[in-house]
Amino acid sequence: MTVQQLQEEIRRLKKETGAVILAHSYQTPDILEIADHTGDSYKLSTVAAELSENLVVMCGVRFMAEAIKMLSPEKTVILPVAEATCPMAEQISPQRVREYKKAHPETCIVAYINTTAALKAECDVCVTSSSALQIVRNIEQTDILFIPDRNLGSYVKENVPEKNIILWDGCCPVHDAITAEDCERAKALHPKAKLLMHPEIPAEALQYADVVGSTAAILQYALNSGEECIIGTENAILDYLKLQRPEGKFYPLSKGLLCPDMKLTTLMDVYRALKGEGGEKIELSEELRLKAKRPIDEMIRLGQ
Repeated sequence: MTVQQLQEEIRRLKKETGAVILAHSYQTPDILEIADHTGDSYKLSTVAAELSENLVVMCGVRFMAEAIKMLSPEKTVILPVAEATCPMAEQISPQRVREYKKAHPETCIVAYINTTAALKAECDVCVTSSSALQIVRNIEQTDILFIPDRNLGSYVKENVPEKNIILWDGCCPVHDAITAEDCERAKALHPKAKLLMHPEIPAEALQYADVVGSTAAILQYALNSGEECIIGTENAILDYLKLQRPEGKFYPLSKGLLCPDMKLTTLMDVYRALKGEGGEKIELSEELRLKAKRPIDEMIRLGQ
C-alpha cells in the first residue's frame, strides 16, 4: 500500500472500531496527518480524559500512554510500539527517591511529567515544562528535589531563586547534546530569525535563546509571530510547523535534535494496532494508578 492508501485504511478502521488517535507533536508528518488530536504530552492526556471514545491509540512514548491511563482508567489505551520509551523517564529509580525522601522528609519531591508511573507514585507533585515555574513558586516547602531533568531543573532554579532546588543527574540525551556552538552557528546562518529553545537544553546553550518555552509554547510563537524561527527542540516540530504554516521560514537548531524513540512508531504500527494485531495495551494496577495520579492532581491544584 502507498502512504495515502494506508492512511485511508487507518481512517476507515478508526470509524469501524470507534477509536481516536492521539499523536505527540514529535511524530512524523504521515502520522500527524491521520491523528485526531496532536500536541505535547500533558495536552494529550487531558484531551483524552474529555473524549467520549473508549479506545485510544497513543502515538508517542510509554509515559504518555501511562498518563492517559492514569487520568482515564475506563479507556483502553494502546501504545503502537511497546519498545517506544523515553530514556529520561527511566533514568531515576523509584527506590532512589524513596530513600531520599526517608532521609529528607521535609523536602518536596517534584517530578517532570516525563517520568514513569512508578516514579510519579513516589513523588509529591508533577510539573510540565510550561507550568514548572508557577508550580514550584506555589509549593509551600522551601527545599525541593527536582527530578529527573537537571536542565529543566536548572532553568527553574535560576528563575525561582527563593527555593532551595536540588538537582540530580537525569536529562534528555537529545536536548542535552545541544551546545553554545550550535546556537552561534544557527544564529550566524539565520541572523533575522528568533531562536526558540526548550528548557531541557543545557544552560550554557539556553542563554542564546530569544524565547524559552515548552513544545506547545514554541509552536504557538512560531505559528503566530510571523517571524523567521530557529527551532531548538526535536526536529519533528519543523514538519508540524510546515504542515500548519507552509509559507513560514523555520530552521533547525541542529540536525542532531532527533529522538529515536519518537521515530519508532510508523503508520503500519498504527494500522496493526487498530487491527488488534500489534501494539501493547497499557495496564496499571489501581494502587499504582492512584499513587501516580496524586502528583498530577497536585500539579493541577498548584497550577490554578
